Amino acid sequence: QVRLVESGGGQVQAGGSLRLPCAASGRTFSSYAMGWVRQAPGKERDIVAAINWSGHSTYYADSVKGRFTISRDNAKNTVYLQMNSLKPEDTAVYYCAAGGSGTPYLPTKAADFGSWGQGTQVTVSS
Repeated sequence: QVRLVESGGGQVQAGGSLRLPCAASGRTFSSYAMGWVRQAPGKERDIVAAINWSGHSTYYADSVKGRFTISRDNAKNTVYLQMNSLKPEDTAVYYCAAGGSGTPYLPTKAADFGSWGQGTQVTVSS
């Protein structure tokens, strides 16, 4: 069983930046894909970005390409989401997600993940 703890959320003005770290424990971190998923009020949970076990392959939702960067440090059991040029439509609860036994090499949808953190709120004001 993996435990995921996000941090780094908060309120920022449009055009600003935030960095979300997610610390993982309870399982061999380097053996599975990781990702970030977000859920805005009244909307479904959507994938934001994903990274394979080694960090060599990444996936981004079209809405964040060129603005967000996902990375991982397997020595620190941590995955990061660097968010730049934030927009009000990026406002959501952001969840760290870990792959499970059925997770593809590089997840491309929220349902691909098997475990979730508790979430951290990101609010972007105009």
